Amino acid sequence: MEKWARFRFTPCLPMGADGKRITGSAEHIALSREAAAEGMVLLKNENGLLPLKGGQRIAVFGKAQYDYVKGGGGSGDVTVSYVRNIYDGLKIKEAEGKIEVYAGLIDFYRTEIEKQYADGKYKGLTSEPELPSELLDRAAAYTDTAVITICRFSGEGWDRKGEPGDGDFYLSAAEERMVNDVLSRFKNIIVVINAGAQTDSEWYHSNDRISSVLYAWQGGMEGGLAIADILCGDVNPSGKLADTFAKRFSDYPSSESFNESDNYVKYYEDIYVGYRYFETVSDAYDRVNYPFGFGLSYTSFDISDIRVHEDSGSIKISAAVTNTGAMSGKEVVQVYYSAPQGRLGKPALELGAFKKTDLLAPGETRRVFMEMPVEFMASYDDLGKIQHSAYMLEKGSYRFYIGNSVRNTVKADFEYIVPEDVITEQLTRRAAPSKLEKRMLSDGSFESMPSFESCTERTAPMASDASAPAEKAMLIDVFEGKLTLDEFMKQLTDDEVIGLLYGQPNTGVADTSGMGNLEKYGIPNVMTADGPAGLRIVPDRGVTTTAFPCATLLACSWDPELIYRIGVAGAKEAKENNIGIWLTPAMNIHRNPLCGRNFEYFSEDPLITGKMAAAKVRGIQSQHIAASAKHLCANNKEVDRYESDSIVSERALREIYLKGFEICVKESQPWTVMSSYNLINGTRASENYDIITGILRDEWDFKGMVTTDWVNHADETKEILAGNDIKMPFGFHDSVRESLNEGRLTRADLEVCAKRLLEMIMKL
Repeated sequence: MEKWARFRFTPCLPMGADGKRITGSAEHIALSREAAAEGMVLLKNENGLLPLKGGQRIAVFGKAQYDYVKGGGGSGDVTVSYVRNIYDGLKIKEAEGKIEVYAGLIDFYRTEIEKQYADGKYKGLTSEPELPSELLDRAAAYTDTAVITICRFSGEGWDRKGEPGDGDFYLSAAEERMVNDVLSRFKNIIVVINAGAQTDSEWYHSNDRISSVLYAWQGGMEGGLAIADILCGDVNPSGKLADTFAKRFSDYPSSESFNESDNYVKYYEDIYVGYRYFETVSDAYDRVNYPFGFGLSYTSFDISDIRVHEDSGSIKISAAVTNTGAMSGKEVVQVYYSAPQGRLGKPALELGAFKKTDLLAPGETRRVFMEMPVEFMASYDDLGKIQHSAYMLEKGSYRFYIGNSVRNTVKADFEYIVPEDVITEQLTRRAAPSKLEKRMLSDGSFESMPSFESCTERTAPMASDASAPAEKAMLIDVFEGKLTLDEFMKQLTDDEVIGLLYGQPNTGVADTSGMGNLEKYGIPNVMTADGPAGLRIVPDRGVTTTAFPCATLLACSWDPELIYRIGVAGAKEAKENNIGIWLTPAMNIHRNPLCGRNFEYFSEDPLITGKMAAAKVRGIQSQHIAASAKHLCANNKEVDRYESDSIVSERALREIYLKGFEICVKESQPWTVMSSYNLINGTRASENYDIITGILRDEWDFKGMVTTDWVNHADETKEILAGNDIKMPFGFHDSVRESLNEGRLTRADLEVCAKRLLEMIMKL
């Protein structure tokens, strides 16, 4: 097939064997089910209530058994052929003779929820129905084992609520009544939570009557069956939390500033996000119900014979993992390091490496191997306490802790000694704040912050090359080495080059616009598609794809190889549907549980975020589909996201909010990166030269193209000067032309952006 032919034809030609489509195929749906079970986290299992015993009777409560949430809303939604809800999954197990389910409850919930759908309620946003007491009594007469289901839905454009009784972070009043009704009638109680981010855990953590809790996240189109797989013991849970579950919402250090203003968010907690706060600040330690990295199994493991040493600038770790229980299962070995507090101050523990085992049979032992660069333990000095704008390894002893959660580790015998302060990387101040009055220190107190100058803004245009244009050539000629891209560009008029710098009309099934579209020169109109949890094609196109689990669940798998496979599968679906750019992975940090798009993002930890994103990018781009790492950066709030200013120290930017992107770029080189809507310390992200050129390109050596998020509020000329190449989904041609005519831009400024687009297209 001619290169780029798929982008020129509307029909989506099947790519599977024997002319079958692979989009939404049984193979991909099976992968979705597998991934869902890998990331669900067993938080509680007293008295071995789970897995359910063969033929055990259960009564299932809560609207979530029917009103199951496969994933979040907005651009993260996926059009599918079906969704297997929790009751569907349990019925399959019942047909297999593994359990018996009380039918009267599902009849009640189905009827009540369908009424709400008919009244216009959106899936996942229905209200918990009031249970008739006689139905409760009949269910209690049927069995003494109850499963309580709770679901939560969130989406793009709004944030969640965090007040008691809100039915969002906390239970609603109706849910509390349902829970109390069940507690009063049943002996054995299991809770299943179907949500894309943390919710209140105190109600089940502190209640001895509740024996088992499965945090099932949003598991994609087969999530209900994956839940049943775990409840019935067909899959042994191996997920580990990638976020900390605090006792109350107010215990999160960002809780007060999250809704401080619609116009700005001040990141006072600085680098002390998630477990970095709870494990460091002494009076916060006891405010945790379930720590970072925690997750139970139906079996038990022993991590032993730990070996740590330094070799050629890397810390190398290995450990023997033995399944000491009676059921096959997987364990996650986690490596944390503790750096000396020194003059900069540090979190007490930080994740440095991790590895998930293969499935271990009872009694089986496997050794796992991990490593981390020594320089990964360096801290950024943004105030010049030792050396301005430098990553520092402060003198002292660096210790290592190995285990299966941040609070269940053993200290390794090895310590890495730094005799004197070492500069690991000398940089330049970038994107520093002018309006951040204070930031948190390691003891929970605050230090005053100076006011820095605004972000660097490039105003001087590049010098233009006045060389003669090439003879008529096509882009394929550049790909085949017949001429250089610079030579190719000379034949394009100024207006043709400007036209390459913004989105093009949609001609595909995803309805998210294209890029390129100069057929005169053989430049195809490359279509984009949304979908962090699967390829998003708008419902009226009649094409269904595979809905994979949400990113939060995938992070809890702690398995980059699994994420790679999902990247491959999704990219194949993109290719089959003539899509060239899949707008994923989304990789902002879980600063606060209430961010409406947390389901799209991986974790509170930048290492997990970066590793998972890099794995997905590698999988996608192995199929010659472009990935888009987004949203660069500090996009941690949905309300007024177009105008909200993220006011954050340069250290926190670099160590927390940019670090995941840095890992992703250096390990996988995504062909595109998407800038975010918000401002960063007073400058819009897409106009931010310090971030896009200074850090992303100059420091990290990013080779790809940067696009805006869709329909932002930024100035296109400033974006071009900042290094943001493409404005989506449309641009302002006359405005850019005026800037060119008036000398604010040069032809060279336009060409450097256009060439990045064409370089990306030639990789497809």
